[in-house]
Amino acid sequence: MIPIVRPVILSGGAGTRLWPLSTERRPKQFLDLLGEPLFEATLTRLRGVEGVRPATVVTGADHLSAVEEVAKSASVGLDTIVIEPVGRNTAPAVVAAALISDPEDILVVLPSDHTIGDPAAFRSAMERAISIAAGGALVVFGTKPTRPETGYGYIEMGEPLESGFRVARFKEKPDVAEAEKLFEEGRHLWNCGMFVFTARRLLEETRQHDPDLVERVAASVPPERSGRLFLAPSFAEVTPISIDHAVMEKTDRAVVIPIDVGWSDVGSWQSMWELSEHDKAGNVLLGNVTAIDVNDSYVLAGSRMVAIAGVEGLVVIETPHAVLVLPRDRAQLVRDLVARSATDRASD
Repeated sequence: MIPIVRPVILSGGAGTRLWPLSTERRPKQFLDLLGEPLFEATLTRLRGVEGVRPATVVTGADHLSAVEEVAKSASVGLDTIVIEPVGRNTAPAVVAAALISDPEDILVVLPSDHTIGDPAAFRSAMERAISIAAGGALVVFGTKPTRPETGYGYIEMGEPLESGFRVARFKEKPDVAEAEKLFEEGRHLWNCGMFVFTARRLLEETRQHDPDLVERVAASVPPERSGRLFLAPSFAEVTPISIDHAVMEKTDRAVVIPIDVGWSDVGSWQSMWELSEHDKAGNVLLGNVTAIDVNDSYVLAGSRMVAIAGVEGLVVIETPHAVLVLPRDRAQLVRDLVARSATDRASD
């Protein structure tokens, strides 16, 4: 019997990592950054996998219209849209999706803002994950690091299995020294943030490790099971926590499947530079840009001309409301800049 496979697409986010192009009102998954909106690509990612049903999308009220707009444009039907009154990280979102699913449904949890360069290889890995999850495992995907990266969490591979490895441990986003160590050891994978498990198993494990989480989320879920589902205001009382911290780091059923599918979480302007086509000087120049003696830079002119000369390795993003300039290899500083600008505005 072919199991029912239910994509659970998480479409939240504060829009900070690709600021100022991405904003809280219009985060990166709804922007046409690489030929189509990332959310649209995610909606169609499991096409061809046996047993796949229409997706459940978990989002916020501010993003509801964008979710429906992109789905309609892509001619993709949705089973359910779960609307959170306030974001509470990934664990409450996934638990809500599990509570409205049939217990034996296999949930494939996908962030809405990632890219996959090799869809066929991804579907093959997903089919292996679905088979393992049907047997009671909680599956996570990891990819081999290509550099000492401080912006990702890591997974240490343990005992080898027929398809994958037992998870030895999860590692938080490391500092530079720790990232270099993990990269050199070769036993760690970047945590791709994609999970596969049955609704029943996810709820059993969550009740074991964080029973209050399930109880509070359940109290906010309406009786309906399809269409638009607005979670009750009491959802705001749920403690924010990731599915990694709430369940995956505590369970003894975690299995990691290494994948080589051209994965990226498009988590920085560095990632955008890597994913884009370069000119002969290694530049990505978008919009009305005049460049002289510029190398290995990402420059986007959104509303007016940008003139740039005699630099290398920069990110320059111009929009009507803000301009960002920073070294490409320090792209993670965008979040700090957004936080600082919010603090400065509040103090004015």
